[in-house]
Amino acid sequence: MTFLRSTLLLAALGSFTTLRAQTAPPSTPDLAIKQMVEAISAKTLEEDIRKMVSFGTRHTLSDTKSKKRGIGAARSWVESEFKKYAKASNGRMKVEQDTFTVKPDGRRIDKPVVMANVMATLKGTDPNDKRIIIVSGHLDSRVTDVMNATADAPGANDDASGVALVMEMARVMASKQFPCTLIFVAVQGEEQGLYGSTHMAKRAKAEGWNIVGMLNNDIVGNSTGFDPEIKDPKHVRIFSEGVPATETADEAKVRRQLSSENDSPSRQLARYIKTTGEQYVNDFGVLIEYRPDRFLRGGDHTPFNQQGFTAVRFTEVNENFNHQHQDLRTENGIEYGDKPEFVDYEYLRKNTGVNLATMASLAWAPAAPQNVGVLTANLTNRTELKWETPAAGEKPAGYYVLMRETSSPVWQQKFFVTTTTANLPHSKDNFIFAVASVDAEGHESLPVTPKVVR
Repeated sequence: MTFLRSTLLLAALGSFTTLRAQTAPPSTPDLAIKQMVEAISAKTLEEDIRKMVSFGTRHTLSDTKSKKRGIGAARSWVESEFKKYAKASNGRMKVEQDTFTVKPDGRRIDKPVVMANVMATLKGTDPNDKRIIIVSGHLDSRVTDVMNATADAPGANDDASGVALVMEMARVMASKQFPCTLIFVAVQGEEQGLYGSTHMAKRAKAEGWNIVGMLNNDIVGNSTGFDPEIKDPKHVRIFSEGVPATETADEAKVRRQLSSENDSPSRQLARYIKTTGEQYVNDFGVLIEYRPDRFLRGGDHTPFNQQGFTAVRFTEVNENFNHQHQDLRTENGIEYGDKPEFVDYEYLRKNTGVNLATMASLAWAPAAPQNVGVLTANLTNRTELKWETPAAGEKPAGYYVLMRETSSPVWQQKFFVTTTTANLPHSKDNFIFAVASVDAEGHESLPVTPKVVR
């Protein structure tokens, strides 16, 4: 940071004294969330992955009748495990297989096939809080030929790791009470064309689900890549769309005026994950990637983005393509295939912790403020913000005004207020602002960037 920019930032911070004079909620980690993160078991994650691998293949077009092999057996097992966890929920967790039929597509579906997403829905305790938070992984697996439904396809990392993460979160969180609804889901058909997530996203849109955030976990269990071989057990990548897929012409005009492509709802969720995950998971960092997914690739968060929902993808830093979408074989001394021995279970445990801390923090937070605006009627070097309280759910104890330089990828400062306005003695030209609701325990909503109000 240059001397000038440092001086400007320090001046801005000093001018917030009156805002900071109000007693802010605690900034220390929530003990209940910390205990849940610590309850995550690397041993259980490994056991779940090895069980999924034991079904031989989980290809979407594989056997659905056998109790020991194929996608049908895998779906039934995940459902049975969810039902075990649900016993701790006092009837609040509902488990189901949401079935749907996909017709031949001339590409990766060669016959009509009945698919199913396995869902465990933990109902919120506040009937007025309609928010929903989703965490997902995909159950299906594949080998080199995407249409080979009979060969062994262990899919340990892609994506039994994501499903095991979802299952472990459901196990740990089932007995807890949250005001809003949490959905833990193992989707099908990702490798054939994102069919399970597309079905779920369209259902959510049609039924008017109020999805606060969707956390997609795909390939999250390996810390060692190749070409070059690099081991990094201390980071996970978060991919998020910058320009929303559903952006209107008017919204595009404002985005171009403000250059706000890094402040989409999904990117705000990515920042939230970084802040929350690094607070609760020791010696672990979250990398925010300015792409909707890996280079020219996609995942199960994409259909949710396409329906206008806030969604991101978790994935490991160094993918090993020898162990991804490969027939099981050894060539020139190199072992190919997605086997459970190639998964780093301690690394997966930490990724699970980041997901859990994010979901719990959002669930216990009040809803985000509404109609956040920055007033621009008068030419001034100040920044005037205003907003409205959430329409339903718990009333916030106050709000955080967040601030960062226009060149910063993350929020640099936040200031507590109890009103629904803020008049800041610093220019909106030099900083980006947002507003988040917060409760008395310090749980924060996703931040909302202001719209222009004249």
